[in-house]
Amino acid sequence: MNEASTTSMSRLALAAAISTMFMWAFGLVAVKSVDMPGVQIAFWRVVLAALAYLVVLRVTGRRLTVAHLRLTALPALAFSIEVAVFFVALKLTTVANATIIGAMQPLVLMLVASRRFGERVSAVVVLSGAVALVGVGLVVFGSSLDATWSLEGDLLAVLAMVLFAAYFAMAKQARNKIPALEFQAGIWVIGAFVLLPVSLIDEGGLYLPTGWNWAWMALLVLIPGTGHLLMNWAHSRVRLVTASMLTLAVPVLSTAAAVVFLDESAAVAQWVGMAVVLGALAMVIKRETEVPDPIEAQVQ
Repeated sequence: MNEASTTSMSRLALAAAISTMFMWAFGLVAVKSVDMPGVQIAFWRVVLAALAYLVVLRVTGRRLTVAHLRLTALPALAFSIEVAVFFVALKLTTVANATIIGAMQPLVLMLVASRRFGERVSAVVVLSGAVALVGVGLVVFGSSLDATWSLEGDLLAVLAMVLFAAYFAMAKQARNKIPALEFQAGIWVIGAFVLLPVSLIDEGGLYLPTGWNWAWMALLVLIPGTGHLLMNWAHSRVRLVTASMLTLAVPVLSTAAAVVFLDESAAVAQWVGMAVVLGALAMVIKRETEVPDPIEAQVQ
């Protein structure tokens, strides 16, 4: 692949990663609209996604092998538990708090990106992370008096953030050995088996979706689920630090959507915090486009 093609693919991958943020933001708001317990939402979303992706593999003449499942096992475990924990957190606390806390993962991944993947973590990125942390504080402080705020929900959101950071790093590493479609299919298939006993314990049995809940579940598979596929495809062409910093856009998008569609309130401090986070993200994107790391895709 020549230099022009590599640059073009890198830009396309960055665009895919950015698009993912909008898809994930939609998913977080949609979860609030599903009239089911959080763990049950996580289970059925993963089961439906597993079935859909297995059909896609079959139609395209591809298959999920034991080797694929072996490479996917650890990231799938982290992802599955994270989804369940995070969906429960969304049911307990505000969308703003859950997503802002989740967006702190770049601070965790900076060290991983430097040591495991040899990525340069510039002073601009570190400074942006610190500025974003200030924005996080403003948003959390601004919603602490909200009737739907929950300390338990916030703590679960912290746990989910750590698990998603682990998944993010493992996914990037696995993508060097497995194509994006097979990787994502493996995540869903293994996730269904991981979440089955959790779902049975959570409600003493499976909570079957009814009515419009099926439609919401399908949308969760189609929109944020596709976002996961896009991000996993982009992992081989976008730096881990850059991809993780992009997640800072999710709280801004989902919080604004929650205000419009879910009638959640947002204090002035929260809007200021969101502006700070978005500004920090803009600094990172500007820096990364000016001084990109050479990335060569190993797996299509």
